[in-house]
Amino acid sequence: MTEKSQGTAVGLNAGRLGQEADHSSALVELKLQVPEDLFRAYQRCTWIIAHETGRPPLSVMEEMVRDFLVKHGC
Repeated sequence: MTEKSQGTAVGLNAGRLGQEADHSSALVELKLQVPEDLFRAYQRCTWIIAHETGRPPLSVMEEMVRDFLVKHGC
C-alpha cells in the first residue's frame, strides 16, 4: 500500500483498524518489490476480500502470505 492509501484506509476504517492494534503489535512489515500491475492487482484483491467478507485487511494479508508459503512448501 502506498502511504497515502494507508492514511485513507485508516480514515475510512478507523474503528476496525483500531481494534487490530493489540494484534498488530506482534506483526512486522514485509516489503516486496513487484511491477506496478502486480501491486495494483494485490491491492484490489485484498480490498475485495476484506470488503466482501468483513475481515480486517491485516487478516487478509496474513492469509495471502501463508497461502503463498504453503504453496511453495516453505
